[in-house]
Amino acid sequence: RIAGVERHVAMEDAGRLRDALGTALPVGVPEVFTEPVADPLGDLVGRYARTHGPFQPADVAARLGLGVAVVTATLQRLTGTGRLVTGEFRPGGTGHEWCDADVLRSIRRRSLAKLRQEVEPVPIDTLARFTPSWQSVGSRLRGADGVLAVVEQLAGALVPASALESLVLPARVRDYAPAMLDELTSAGEVLWAGAGGLPGGDGWVSLVPADLAPLLLPEPLELDEEGGAGAVVLAQLGAGQALFFRGLSDLVGSTDDTALAELVWDLVWSGRLTNDTLAPLRTRLGGGGTHKRTPAPPRAGLDRTRYGRTRLGRPALPTRTGPPTVAGRWSLLPDREPNPTKRTTARAEALLERHGVLTRGAVVAEQVSGGFSAVYPVLRAFEENGRARRGYFVETLGAAQFGTPGSVDRLRGFAAPDRMPAGAVVLAATDPANVYGAALSWPERTPAGGEDAVDIGGGTGTRRGTGHRAGRKAGALVVLVDGDLVLYVERGGKTLLSWTEDEQVLKEAATALSGAVSAGALGRMVVQKADGASVHEATPLSAALQAAGFAATPRGLRLRG
Repeated sequence: RIAGVERHVAMEDAGRLRDALGTALPVGVPEVFTEPVADPLGDLVGRYARTHGPFQPADVAARLGLGVAVVTATLQRLTGTGRLVTGEFRPGGTGHEWCDADVLRSIRRRSLAKLRQEVEPVPIDTLARFTPSWQSVGSRLRGADGVLAVVEQLAGALVPASALESLVLPARVRDYAPAMLDELTSAGEVLWAGAGGLPGGDGWVSLVPADLAPLLLPEPLELDEEGGAGAVVLAQLGAGQALFFRGLSDLVGSTDDTALAELVWDLVWSGRLTNDTLAPLRTRLGGGGTHKRTPAPPRAGLDRTRYGRTRLGRPALPTRTGPPTVAGRWSLLPDREPNPTKRTTARAEALLERHGVLTRGAVVAEQVSGGFSAVYPVLRAFEENGRARRGYFVETLGAAQFGTPGSVDRLRGFAAPDRMPAGAVVLAATDPANVYGAALSWPERTPAGGEDAVDIGGGTGTRRGTGHRAGRKAGALVVLVDGDLVLYVERGGKTLLSWTEDEQVLKEAATALSGAVSAGALGRMVVQKADGASVHEATPLSAALQAAGFAATPRGLRLRG
């Protein structure tokens, strides 16, 4: 009898019941079961935990006829040894609960298996509709607060500088203006960093909230000359100071503004320097960079006027502020977090927040150091502690897909038959919201007649016989209609590829492209070839472009920004 109630207990616990609870043993119990043990009460409580789910001390106390305080002290002692864990485990439970560590792991495994069975995979085109919406493309975000929300979601993502303020941010923030981003960078809330140069003064850039910069900024690239002029500039900017270009040139003793400006930009693209605004970057992209040919300076001495008379010329002196491509204050980017585990964990959190439903292809496209295998253990740990789900959410993309409960539910909403069409959007080919060439391969297309098919290989679509390739290239664009890839615009806008011959869909895509050009995002655009043929040929795509406002010229179909 325990606590005045007859209970069936295991014979091997006879000695424990006697020593822990003072229970009188019946005559005839073999001596081998009555030998003293080191921790009889701990063994009884541990046995209860191994045979039950999450419980509270009162449950054990009622079972063994003990005081709650005595049971609680024993539970805390067993928790310290790692046999038990404590927390709030059951939905609707009250107060702290205890559970055997192995039992809790078994419950989690079975719960996760049930959750996976509840989620049936959606078609792959659903992901193409979901991702832009998840990343706020076409949203109602406004002002500096809207820009900050976008930066938080895109933290650490690499995009071409030329697309950042022409396509990426305007697609997410209504009436975007450069002053909105400058307000955040000058206030120290957001940092921008380079991550490698591109032709034409362009380069890869990343935006991060200042407090996450050590964790999410890409690793600096190697300098061409260790200990050279770049090291001198970095040394002068040490101790957290920020300097204008002229002050920096005075400290390093430079008399060649052009050479120093190029050195500054080399340090920017290597991921070491940043500026308090993006004004110098805009100037460089606008053609005023030092890589461009600049007019010859006025000659000192005699200068001849248009009337033939001569007058004294003004000596050519350097400007007080320096070239416009290096305006503003320059400073060092913060040191990267030395702990690789912390960096990988932060990167995995950022990827999950950015994509909602994260796949292997999306991680590879983000150029994460170590690839998918580097972040997979962290994502699996997120699943075990309830911060993420793993399952087969999207068809054909494998079972190693991760998402949060909210994102998975929202993904399924985009597969509903009564959903509203997503409409047409124009994105940079490298935009994280573009799933093609990342989570999804570039789609195949076979035009009428079966010739000139698209050959997919290595994530790049190639139209046989044309040499044109669709890829996640800086300067290239994609036009999506209801998530389907309809148009691919090569860098410079001279060449288009299409993935449909539906006149209505082509018209919608061409209208969206025309709107982006008219808004000034692309400048003047002259299309010369479409699907490998002259754009002057009578095709549904050519007709759609002209209906959208492209004018026929001898060079091609032209639209001015």
